[in-house]
Amino acid sequence: MIQNAKQEPKAKILELLSENRTMCVATVRPDGWPQATMVGYVHDDLTLYCAVARLSQKLANIEWEPRISIALGHENPARLRGLSVAARAAEVIDPAEIDHLNALLRDRYPGQTRFSPRELSTAVIRATPEIISVIDLPKGPGEPDLIRLDDETSFDRIKNNSVFGRSARAGGERDAAETVVVRYTHAKVDEYRPGAPL
Repeated sequence: MIQNAKQEPKAKILELLSENRTMCVATVRPDGWPQATMVGYVHDDLTLYCAVARLSQKLANIEWEPRISIALGHENPARLRGLSVAARAAEVIDPAEIDHLNALLRDRYPGQTRFSPRELSTAVIRATPEIISVIDLPKGPGEPDLIRLDDETSFDRIKNNSVFGRSARAGGERDAAETVVVRYTHAKVDEYRPGAPL
């Protein structure tokens, strides 16, 4: 019975990963600005992979800060379903792993270009999830299933302690330790992507 309870969230996550073809990857630039980009992906179990341009800001961001956020999903008339993922990203450099990904890519996208990071123009990114939020609108807004992945086989549901950005404690008021500080930065155009066309 416990085994089935742990398999239920994984089955739903895998179903959602298979239903979708694109995801939004959010990274953080060295100047603090978030950057979100749509990419195609394949998945091997719960691990997600995408190809990025080697000269892209996205790859530079991941090299600077490997923690990323991923969102994917779709809407139909009855419900909104999707995933929000906190993951760690890294470039794939093992040729055997690339060959395995190419087989997955051929199955998922017949006729698609191969993942080929051996070429100078592209890099393959592996996103290893740590927390996955399963969004399923019929369960009610603001009530996603939050699942922490401690290792490849362990799923733990975690309590969602915030409601619309407010702490659930003491009537939703933040205490001093939870104060959010916002610093605005203004990057120069040439700092965004040095050498890139505008």
